[in-house]
Amino acid sequence: MSKIKIHHDADVMVITVDNPPINAGSTEVRQGLLDAINALDVDRKLTAAVIIGGGTTFIAGSDIKEFSQPLMEPHLPLVIAAIESCSKPVVCALHGAALGGGFELALGCDARIALEGTVLGLPEVTLGIIPGAGGTQRLPRLIGVEKSIELICTGARIKADLALQLGIVSQVVKTDLLANALVLARSMIGTKNRIRDIATPISAPEAIASASQKALKAGKNRPQVQKAIEMVCNSLVLPIDEGLSIERNVFQSLRVSSEAKALRHQFFSERKLFKALSESDTKAIELSQIAVIGAGTMGSGIAMACLNAGYAVILLDQHEAALSNGVKRVEQYYESRVQGGKISPAQICELLQRFSHASNWELIASADLIIEAVFEDIEVKHEVFKKIDRYAKDGALLASNTSYLDIDAIAEKTKNPSRVFGLHFFSPAQIMKLIEIIRCKKTSPAAIATGLGFAKRLGKMPIISANSFGFIGNRIYAAYRRQCEFMLEEGAYPEQIDKALEDYGFAMGPFAVADLSGLDIAWGMRKSLAASRNPAHRYVGIPDSLCLAGRLGRKTGAGYYLYAEGSNSKSIDPIVNEMIDSASRAKGLTRRSLSTDEIVERVLLTMINETAHLLSENVVTQASDCDVALVNGYGFPRWQGGPTFIASEMGQEKLDQGLQELALASGPGFVIANTDMLFKSL
Repeated sequence: MSKIKIHHDADVMVITVDNPPINAGSTEVRQGLLDAINALDVDRKLTAAVIIGGGTTFIAGSDIKEFSQPLMEPHLPLVIAAIESCSKPVVCALHGAALGGGFELALGCDARIALEGTVLGLPEVTLGIIPGAGGTQRLPRLIGVEKSIELICTGARIKADLALQLGIVSQVVKTDLLANALVLARSMIGTKNRIRDIATPISAPEAIASASQKALKAGKNRPQVQKAIEMVCNSLVLPIDEGLSIERNVFQSLRVSSEAKALRHQFFSERKLFKALSESDTKAIELSQIAVIGAGTMGSGIAMACLNAGYAVILLDQHEAALSNGVKRVEQYYESRVQGGKISPAQICELLQRFSHASNWELIASADLIIEAVFEDIEVKHEVFKKIDRYAKDGALLASNTSYLDIDAIAEKTKNPSRVFGLHFFSPAQIMKLIEIIRCKKTSPAAIATGLGFAKRLGKMPIISANSFGFIGNRIYAAYRRQCEFMLEEGAYPEQIDKALEDYGFAMGPFAVADLSGLDIAWGMRKSLAASRNPAHRYVGIPDSLCLAGRLGRKTGAGYYLYAEGSNSKSIDPIVNEMIDSASRAKGLTRRSLSTDEIVERVLLTMINETAHLLSENVVTQASDCDVALVNGYGFPRWQGGPTFIASEMGQEKLDQGLQELALASGPGFVIANTDMLFKSL
């Protein structure tokens, strides 16, 4: 079946891209477009053409699967060159999304018309590449260098109305896109309006430098961002054909890089998350009103996430002071959004009309989903769920936001455990993308399906986990942190480990994170597990010693680092290093120098090992979910792909050898996972 449909509206050729679901610009699409343009050029009865997308969108990007293989001809630049050299005008009619190659195709046409609400953008940098079909050369000729750097280097998506203001599209219509596009095409008969013939507007050097610095900072100084800036600036000084040639060469070079491969892995891993929702026959429960129990930082954050998604929200707390603080936190958040120009006062008014708060449990009776977000104590949660069970309506779903606790034990305190599951948000809940959906032994399929749909509406990345201690993210993170503590005993210091991992790309090192979250949180967990801990296993007491000394992190002004009063900037504390040295001596360990490479390698091997354990224990159904969790919830560098991607690049033989060496370094208690299932899943 052809991916391109053609019909004639009198003297105008209508070219429809028909490659559902997103009309990806595949080889067949490109060939079909090229054939159509060539036919247009030689047909004397035809005077113009309109390119439009079939279904719900224009072209929402290239077929990304092709990027991992040698690209098949014809390449998109050849299609665009045919449009530009065609003697007849070609109009692009945009609706849904015109992204990546779809947007570049539109820039190659003589005019662009868009349906209201259409989204346009060049997101290539998010995949480790740059636009490779003229985006860096044609866009700045329309909107200038600074704005092009901003849009291309962030991968931003803009709506049609802004595209009209910028001059990217010439017209935005509310209805009858094709009919209006045909009128526009006929108005251009006998003319061409090629962007390639426009000179890039001159920009002040300081303005370009400012836009570049901002883009590099936001883009973590990654190679594709550097190159995108360079290519856009080329549009000022090079003839367009030379600029296009250089752009294409850079695109091809970046496309086959390990970083681009890692980012594609993340892209496809994230797309898999909703596969269970699309393939399941289970009907999700319709949610309208959400009740959040507990008005602390997490509870109020969850309430905001739900309000942002359009739900009606009840925030409940039995303590009036806590409730008042929670409500104030919500209101201040939205006030700051208004002041930052991110939302209008009218939108805030509408949003807060959906927000109510109370200390009266009876009000949760109208909620379709009740999320518990109280103190991380099993007895406290048991009592809360008993009350929820008493007041919730029969059809309501009940979710716990616990990080570590046994949700099956919580569910057993209710009359109907099938409606209980876990929704583990990450703080701040209104911002962080990751959410773990915890499947308990008796959780109904409808509850999981509803949780997935709920997460999707919230704009979250949902990872389904079995009910197991630490679930997915915290379990891997605990193993990672434990390995870093081993390295403290062996010869490294907190600042060395943190720097090694931050240089690798982590948002923060583990000890800086511990100080930020508070050392007492993990301490409480360790104390709760002390009775079940195997005394023969290696245990590092340094974090406990810090807590006993009152060093609980930023909130006390001291943890692994020192913090000046009223400041979050950290400094090395010799006292901590002395405590670490003392701990090593007490165990009879001779401290040695650890290289940056060894630190990073041990951390990565530990994460891969724990991922393999999770897979073999059926805690997670697909290994790539662990990569998504670590990138979206734990500051793992997206451009490194994640543990399973790194394992696939290593190969099983090298990985197994590395794990053997890691086990020797880690000592008693470190269990090497069976990596067979991991490699079968890759």
